Amino acid sequence: MNLMKTQNKQHMKFKKILFSLLLMLIFLAQESIAQGKLTLQEAIAAALQNNFDIKLVNNDLQIAKNNANPGNAGFLPSLDGTFTEGGSRQNTTRTQSTGAEQTINGVRNTNMSYGVALDWTIFDGLQMFTNYERLKELQKLGEVTSKATILTTISNVVNAYYTVLKQQELVIARDSALDVSQLRLRIANNKLAIGRGSKLDVLTATVDYNTDTTAYLQEKNLLKNSMVSLNQVMARDLNLEFTVEEKIDIDTQLNYATLAGQMEQLNPDLQNAFISKKIAELELKSVKGQRYPVVAVNGGYEYQRSASPTGFNTRQKANGLTYGLTASLNLFNGFLQRQNERNAKVMINSSELTLEKTRQDLQAQLISAYKNYTTNLDLLKIENNNVDVAKQSLDITLEKYRLGSIAPLELREAQRNSIDAVARFLEAQYQAKLTEIILKEISGTLNVQ
Repeated sequence: MNLMKTQNKQHMKFKKILFSLLLMLIFLAQESIAQGKLTLQEAIAAALQNNFDIKLVNNDLQIAKNNANPGNAGFLPSLDGTFTEGGSRQNTTRTQSTGAEQTINGVRNTNMSYGVALDWTIFDGLQMFTNYERLKELQKLGEVTSKATILTTISNVVNAYYTVLKQQELVIARDSALDVSQLRLRIANNKLAIGRGSKLDVLTATVDYNTDTTAYLQEKNLLKNSMVSLNQVMARDLNLEFTVEEKIDIDTQLNYATLAGQMEQLNPDLQNAFISKKIAELELKSVKGQRYPVVAVNGGYEYQRSASPTGFNTRQKANGLTYGLTASLNLFNGFLQRQNERNAKVMINSSELTLEKTRQDLQAQLISAYKNYTTNLDLLKIENNNVDVAKQSLDITLEKYRLGSIAPLELREAQRNSIDAVARFLEAQYQAKLTEIILKEISGTLNVQ
C-alpha cells in the first residue's frame, strides 16, 4: 500500500515537472519569435491587418457600400402592413322618440382591421437618379479615403522600420567605439603598470570610456523606443523586441515628370477633391429637381370588421382594394428654392477652388520632396566615402597608439570622427529613403512588395 502511494506521488511529481518543461518550451518559443528578425514586408502585412485606422476607415467604406443601392436612392416602392384590434365595454341609456327610456349595461363593442398599403413615387424631377449617382460617388469617396489611409499606414510603417534600422546600426557603431575606448583604457593601465604611462592618461581614458558607455546606453534606449513606435503602428504587443534587416534599398531612379503624371492620376487627396466637386454638382442637380412635380401611385388591400349591439347594424364587415394617383408641386416656399440653388452653386465653386488648391499644394510638396531627394542622394555618396576614410584613419591611428607613437588625444579625435561619420552616413541614408517614401506617397505609388 505504501509502495503504491509512493509511486503515485512520484507519478504526480513527474507530471508537474513535465508540465513545467512544456510551459518553459512554449515561453522560449514565444521569446524566440519575439526576438526574431522582422522583415519590412512582414511589418507592412501586420499593419494592414491590425492597424486601427485601417479597420475604422474600412467600416466607413462598408457603410458607404451598403448605402449605394436603388432603394436608398428612392427608386423602389414602400409596402406597409397594418393590423389593429380594439373594443370597449359601456353602460348605455337610450331615449326613444316616444319618450321611452332604455338602459343597457355592459355593452361590448369590438372592431378589427388589417391591410397592406403600397406607395411608389414614379417621378420626382429625376432626383432619385441624382441621389443614386451621388451615393455611388460617396462610395468612391470612401474607397479613395481607404486607399489614402493605407498609403499613410504603409508610409508610417516604412518610416518606423527604417528608424529602428538606423538606431540598430548606431548601437553597433557605439558598441565598436566602446571597444576602442576599452582597449585604450587597458593599454593605459598596462603602461602605468610597467612605468611607461601616467595616471593622467588612465584617468582621461576612464572618463572617455564612461562617456562612450553613456552614449551606448542612450542609443540602446532610443532603439527600444523606436521598436515601441513600430509595434504601435503594427497594432501588436508594444513590448515585443526584434531585429530588422541590416540594409536600406534606395530607389535612385525616380523621375520628376513620371511622378507628376502619376500624382495627377493616383494621388488620393486629388481624387478626393475631384469626387467632392462632382458630388457638389450632383447636389445642385438634385436641388433643381425640386422645381418639378412629384407623382406617386398608391394602392392596397384592407379588411375591416366591427360589432356594436346597440347600433343600427349590430355587425359589419368590409374588404377590398384601394388605389390612387397623387401629384404635388411646390408653388412657393418663401424663395427657398432660389436660395438653395444659389448656395449649391457656391458649393460647386468652393469645391473647384479646393481642387485647384489641393493640386497646387501637392505640386509644391512634390517639387520640394524631389529636390530633397536628389540632394540626399548626393550627400549619401559623400558620407559613404567619409565612412571608409574615417575607418581607415581610425585603424591607422589605433595602430600608432599601440606602438606609442601618438598621444591619446589624437586617438580620441580619430575615434570621434569615425563615429560621427557613421552617424552622418546613417542619417543621410535614412533621409534619402524618407524622401523616396514621400515622393511615392505623393504620387500614389507607394507599395512595398
